Amino acid sequence: MATVKEYEAKLDARNRLTIRDAGFEHYHVQEFEDGTVVLKPRVLVSPTLLTAETLRKAEAGRDLEEFQTAEELFQDLES
Repeated sequence: MATVKEYEAKLDARNRLTIRDAGFEHYHVQEFEDGTVVLKPRVLVSPTLLTAETLRKAEAGRDLEEFQTAEELFQDLES
């Protein structure tokens, strides 16, 4: 993966870090023992976009880990 931007950043007085020109509003954060921080963009889905079939699967207790891909999770949206 090629580097798009690289810059120095520091925490403010409230321990927040600013991402310049962030492409997403939500991120999944992973912090490692060596101090490395990985941010992965997340796109949240509105509950009104979920179909009845997806909601039935969720209510039936099917764990999200059982889905292999996001496409499999939302495949009923396409049909």
